[in-house]
Amino acid sequence: MSVLAAAPDPLQHGWWLASRAAGAVALVLVTGSTLLGLAMALRPAWARRHAARLVTLHEQLSLTGLAAIAVHGATLLGDHWLRPGLAGIVLPGAPSYRPAFTSLGIVAGWMAALLGLSYYARGRVGVGRWRALHRLTPVAWALVVAHTLGAGTDAGSAWLRWPLLASIPLVLVLLALRVARRDPPPRKGVPLDDRSTRTRSRRPLPATRAS
Repeated sequence: MSVLAAAPDPLQHGWWLASRAAGAVALVLVTGSTLLGLAMALRPAWARRHAARLVTLHEQLSLTGLAAIAVHGATLLGDHWLRPGLAGIVLPGAPSYRPAFTSLGIVAGWMAALLGLSYYARGRVGVGRWRALHRLTPVAWALVVAHTLGAGTDAGSAWLRWPLLASIPLVLVLLALRVARRDPPPRKGVPLDDRSTRTRSRRPLPATRAS
């Protein structure tokens, strides 16, 4: 009974545990979205064959990753030990807990939101501008990795550290291949990820009637 009485009550750390879990989920989703996006940008044959499905998967990974990031930050507001306040989860430089690495996480969160949601404004901003902006995605991912290793509670755990470290060379290799590959000039008004699926919306021209 004395051992049970001395054990910490998980309910007292519920907000922290929820934030911790959401952060791990966000890391997996953001890493998956980054790897898939870089792989698709290389336009291998398998990606061209399944372009529509891969674009949908990439979009879903990005959106659910953003949701996990939001939960990761918002649940910290209920933590009675950290007490970050609203500024501590939205403003770089405001956190008191490991301020440098926590601020990197805040910057990464805002970058992920901007880059992910810019997909829906690509028709307004232009394909060229959207593509240039989207190239910053690996930077946002790198900030997420730095935040995780520098401020994450589970950064020293093998189950998190080794898969995370293993993903770094994969991203770097894909990024190097992506930088080496030259893009064809974009067609005006045609988003990059819609080119391979445009043929589905084309209708055959009506036959010309003989005069």
